[in-house]
Amino acid sequence: MIRSEILREIAPILNPHLVVCNIGLPSQELHMIDDNERNFYMLGTMGLSSSIGLGLALAQDKTVISIDGDGSVLTNLGTLPTIANNVADNYILLVIDNGSYGSTGDQPTYAGKKTKLENVAKACGCENVVTCQAEETGKVLQEAIDSKKMTVIVAKCESGNIKLPVITKDPVVIRDRFMTAVAS
Repeated sequence: MIRSEILREIAPILNPHLVVCNIGLPSQELHMIDDNERNFYMLGTMGLSSSIGLGLALAQDKTVISIDGDGSVLTNLGTLPTIANNVADNYILLVIDNGSYGSTGDQPTYAGKKTKLENVAKACGCENVVTCQAEETGKVLQEAIDSKKMTVIVAKCESGNIKLPVITKDPVVIRDRFMTAVAS
């Protein structure tokens, strides 16, 4: 199972919640699968989906789910201790770990080698860390939402991309409609 298949499977679970989606192909895939005003698509700033999602969760009470990749989390490892030390029980970080930088050509990441992001998250102080296989992601995500506890999920999947167009929505439109969804 590849990332786009995970996103297709979890889209109905994500739909009622605020979602901050990782740069590049993950955002493009979610946009194609279930474009809605509660999705904030990262069109730049690799590695900041988790940080933006945490800030949003701390600023309001709705459930926030950040979808990030192993490569992006590795580019901003400071986000994990920040998440651990600023617990927001309405926040879930879903790391789709395919062991590659999917949006730039599937170059391998260290998460696909020796580094285990679930161990890094635990070492940083994240208390609720769950590792699952791709096929279990929907069940694990729903359990995390229902628990109402800050959770880091590392979903292991195969590397691979589908071909799809870039998001053509103006970033200002994406921002404005998302801000409206946050405020409603």
